Amino acid sequence: MNAITLNNGVRMPQLGLGVWRMTDDEAEKAVTTAIESGYRSIDTATLYGNEEGVGRALRASGVPREELFVTTKLWNDQQGHDEALRAFDESMRRLGLETLDLYLIHWPAPRRGKYVETWKALEKLYADGRVRAIGVSNFGVDTLERLLAEATVTPAVNQVELHPLFAQRELRGFHAERGIVTEAWSPLGQGKGLLDLPVLAEIGAKYGKTPAQVVLRWHIQLGNVVIPKSVTPSRIRENIDVFDFALSPEDMATINGLDEGRRLGPDPAVVG
Repeated sequence: MNAITLNNGVRMPQLGLGVWRMTDDEAEKAVTTAIESGYRSIDTATLYGNEEGVGRALRASGVPREELFVTTKLWNDQQGHDEALRAFDESMRRLGLETLDLYLIHWPAPRRGKYVETWKALEKLYADGRVRAIGVSNFGVDTLERLLAEATVTPAVNQVELHPLFAQRELRGFHAERGIVTEAWSPLGQGKGLLDLPVLAEIGAKYGKTPAQVVLRWHIQLGNVVIPKSVTPSRIRENIDVFDFALSPEDMATINGLDEGRRLGPDPAVVG
């Protein structure tokens, strides 16, 4: 497993399991399978409603806590300084953890106008040693610029929609200039046609890999952290099997050429 060093020196596995749209029981089973398959990073959120299931699987795994990297996220209606502190406590209770590895503001929710004061709460949690790293999710250049202008701590991570059809070149460049790690959600395009593209099957055939493995390898070579979601044990195992080959520069260029600037998920400017 590759790891990425965040801007505060914390090491984060480059590939983890996302548990969006899983029930508590589904998340518990998926996380159990993932850890048995070699995953050490799990990404959940208050919104997902499965932090308790994730926590059960973590405790039952037998893997030492220091070997696991756990991320959760603050939901939009929990924004605000004191609200965020309470939300963190609630998430930690559900997860059954003393310390979190990464805490994210899930969406900027710009119309609420609270993400800067929310960030100040995350900075306090970080200063108090309750979380090893703090970051954001679904922030664009505009919301990041405002946050950075008032922040004491630079976000370690920005988790955003990112896949070959929506490669986020400008945002990735902005991150790179400021030491922010890019993390991709919906890295496989949400099952909306990306993996059906013949060119990905053709590239995969050269390496004995599936289209999904090709796309995940593309992310890895770009330097993204990636969190594919699956409840299917065989798919969970397949998704982590991407560290034994490397795409050629020509194949990387071909996949880069698929970018249509086409967002498949919600627009962060209007969410929340």
